[in-house]
Amino acid sequence: MPGCGRMANRVAAVVSLLVLAAAAVQAQPRTREECAAAHPAAWGRAGKDVPWVPTFDAVTLAMLSMAQVTPQDRLLDLGAGDGRIAIAAAKAPFGARATGIEYDPDLARLAACLVQVEGLADRVRIVEGDIFKEDFGDASVVTMFLLPHLNLCVRHRLLAMAPGTRVVSHQYAMGEWKPERSAQVQGRDVRLWVVPARVDGVWDFLDSQGTAFSIDLQQAFDAVSGEVTRSGVREALRSATIHGVELRFAFDAAGVAARFSGTVRGDEITGVLSTANAARTAVGRLRGAIRAAPWAEMPPDCRRYYAR
Repeated sequence: MPGCGRMANRVAAVVSLLVLAAAAVQAQPRTREECAAAHPAAWGRAGKDVPWVPTFDAVTLAMLSMAQVTPQDRLLDLGAGDGRIAIAAAKAPFGARATGIEYDPDLARLAACLVQVEGLADRVRIVEGDIFKEDFGDASVVTMFLLPHLNLCVRHRLLAMAPGTRVVSHQYAMGEWKPERSAQVQGRDVRLWVVPARVDGVWDFLDSQGTAFSIDLQQAFDAVSGEVTRSGVREALRSATIHGVELRFAFDAAGVAARFSGTVRGDEITGVLSTANAARTAVGRLRGAIRAAPWAEMPPDCRRYYAR
């Protein structure tokens, strides 16, 4: 009967789909070893800009510890390789959400497989992409193991991230931008930077007693200097520092040592001005615009990476 033939064909098709689905489930790697077998990748394999050399586990731990990664962080790993840094960041004791960007499709598949078998698909995302094309998003921590000239060519993008973003590099530095901390682990260098707020300009302050003064700040990365003007008298600042959004400086106020500690929020600085005998709030507002910062711009020879 024609109807029976059609029904039999439908049943056979459903059975075939179930068999294929079962086979696909069985083929899905369930261990790290199965991931490595399904997506083989040898150390030192050539990449677009840098060969793949995995970061040792002890170095990974040192990087994440130096950056003080917490569950509130969003970590971005540039050149994720097999995803080990992003995976470690998502596991205890760090517990962050992590994204790894990897250009090599085979390595990206290996990393994604390892994320699945570790049960971290809800916390770790592997992006097959180019670090010179992908958006860095709202990451609060950036990790990387690149090469010296590649570090310099992403430096301007790191400096454009939110003040306070922590940046950790395995092995290589970033030119004139000096690290805040550094350490050696198993013969490898680990370096930490904190993205500074931009403060290069003139700020007009008023304290809670109605006293006005201005501060002319000059900045290069997280090195700050400048001078204060009070009642027409100029004096050099002492001990000026910028750490993320935290600004501190000292100066002499009519022969009395004064210290300021405050927070930068865009074009406003709020904090406390202290002397030996008193402490009062003070608010500074930017006069005009932040000065141009050649130190925060992309080096000209890096354009080739962004033009491809």
